[in-house]
Amino acid sequence: MAIVQKIVPFLWFDSQAEDAARFYVSVFDDSGIERVIRYGKEGFETHGKPDGSVLTVAFRLEGQAFTALNGGPHFTFNQAISFVVLCETQAEIDRYWDRLRDGGDETAQRCGWLKDRYGVSWQIVPAGLPEMLSGAEAARSGRVMNALLGMKKLDLAALRQAFDAA
Repeated sequence: MAIVQKIVPFLWFDSQAEDAARFYVSVFDDSGIERVIRYGKEGFETHGKPDGSVLTVAFRLEGQAFTALNGGPHFTFNQAISFVVLCETQAEIDRYWDRLRDGGDETAQRCGWLKDRYGVSWQIVPAGLPEMLSGAEAARSGRVMNALLGMKKLDLAALRQAFDAA
């Protein structure tokens, strides 16, 4: 079997791996569940999971491979790792923001960050934001940064206005 993707994000859940994977594939296009592997009787003394319960779920989001694991409550997600969703339009920003925050939390977040219902962090940002922030004109980039820091969900028109202001 040829390796299609060299690096695959592996997400550790307590027991929600299948629910999370199904949720994520409902949010993104070109997505789907590829394989579900279940725990067997072997190793029960170590993992404590019932025979037949979900061990891992291999899935794709926008063609990108991911694996979700039901590994137990030992580890939880935090903002040290996040997934960036690059959006071309405000409608796209709104769509991903609304879907991913459903049941999640954006209250303590800013600059386009949110946590979904499973605690996974996402950044929903305009595809052109890196260029706006790294432009040759420091004043333009500074205005964009100031605008960005005041936002939770990003407003593409306001960011462009800050970039284009004279």
